[in-house]
Amino acid sequence: MNVREIRYFCSVKRVGSYILFLALAAILLWFSFREVKWSDFMEGLQTANYYWIAASMVFGALSFWIRAMRWRLLIKGAGYQVSKKGVFDAVNIAYLTNFAIPRAGEVARCGVLTKTDGVPFDTSLGTVVLERVFDTLCLLFITILVIAIQWDVFGLFMIQQLWSPLIESTNGKIIYLVVIFLTLTVLVILIVAYRKRLMKTTVFKKILDLISGIYRGLISGYRMRQKVPFAGYTVVLWLLYWAMCRCTMLAFPAVAQLSSFDALFLMAVGSLGWVVPVQGGIGAYHFIVSLALVSVYGIGQTQGVVFATISHESQALTMIAFGLFSMIRIGMSRKQKEHKTIEYYFPDASSTK
Repeated sequence: MNVREIRYFCSVKRVGSYILFLALAAILLWFSFREVKWSDFMEGLQTANYYWIAASMVFGALSFWIRAMRWRLLIKGAGYQVSKKGVFDAVNIAYLTNFAIPRAGEVARCGVLTKTDGVPFDTSLGTVVLERVFDTLCLLFITILVIAIQWDVFGLFMIQQLWSPLIESTNGKIIYLVVIFLTLTVLVILIVAYRKRLMKTTVFKKILDLISGIYRGLISGYRMRQKVPFAGYTVVLWLLYWAMCRCTMLAFPAVAQLSSFDALFLMAVGSLGWVVPVQGGIGAYHFIVSLALVSVYGIGQTQGVVFATISHESQALTMIAFGLFSMIRIGMSRKQKEHKTIEYYFPDASSTK
């Protein structure tokens, strides 16, 4: 392959990458807006204050950076040095991936960091699991705090609207959980009993290597020297989430009169919507937030749906924009590396016409 063919191949590949990014953006936008009621949405847009929505999106972007810097501390605790840009791009792409495949973003960001900074996939996956454990504990603490302060309002909502329907939906299915538990127990016993034979197989060795890497990532929290900065990042992260919710409330006249404590409640409820394993919380977030506004505050169903839509889509657009930005930046970085490689092997390439 001569120099012209190499340059032509690189240019075609670059154009193909940009087309792929545009196609991906169109698909993700469709996922974001497919369940939006356009008449209500347009009416809500006319009454919303865009300055507060913009402020909410800024706080959302800051939360991406804080999450990335906090994750970086865990990775450093596992014994790997990573760049700030690398972890930031990985987090952005994780949010973007979740809009296509539910919960796949956690795996995607580990893969991105493996390619950009050389961190073993299994180790970074362990740090992600540890990070999610911390976030779950924080959400649980905030939820319990909100319920404890105003049990007669928020506690009854959680019990009647969320917990009771969940229990009723799983009624009679306990037997399946028992079967799964017994199956796993038998499987563990068999593995322990035949571990020597299994150790000779390649598949089992790879599984053990994966488990070992995840374990190293999990214990990174104990090895981490900067535990105070980690706690500080966590506090700032959840304050940013609260600020995002509060700004969106101020942008929408129907809920602007609610207090900052109400924003804490809606933040906790909205977080539960994002946890549901659907693309980017679409549908689940809209349902649970509008349900809370109708049940707790007596706000009309239409207004509740419009507020949930504005709140979700402003966050979704921020995630999509930063995710695409990071994908493009990583793609351009690879192009630059390829160009340098071509110049190294073909020093006269730049002078060839």
